[in-house]
Amino acid sequence: MSASTWYRGNADDDGTDTRGWILGHFIDPSAGERSTETLEVKWGVHKAGEQRADWVTGDKRTTLVLLVSGHFHVKFRDGDAPLTRQGDYLVWGPGTDHSWEAQEDSVVLTVRWPSLPQ
Repeated sequence: MSASTWYRGNADDDGTDTRGWILGHFIDPSAGERSTETLEVKWGVHKAGEQRADWVTGDKRTTLVLLVSGHFHVKFRDGDAPLTRQGDYLVWGPGTDHSWEAQEDSVVLTVRWPSLPQ
């Protein structure tokens, strides 16, 4: 449901075609308020064992990852950071290489800013 200046939706439904991303520059402008260059938001639902095998390198954004449920493990070049308790979160700046793995079925909310093409 949407009005001219607001939008009501469901993260699972809205992120189906965008790997869980529900806000950002890559969302079709016809989606209204969801299309923005200010930030990117992802509702990530990951099965146990799912991982990003390749490292994210050279990112120009700041990132926040917040654990909603499960056990999620973010890997950095200089150490690993497990998120094990609901509400655990990580923040890292531009240029921080990272990868991740869901240790058990997990839901994470990711926010990146600004929203830039990579």
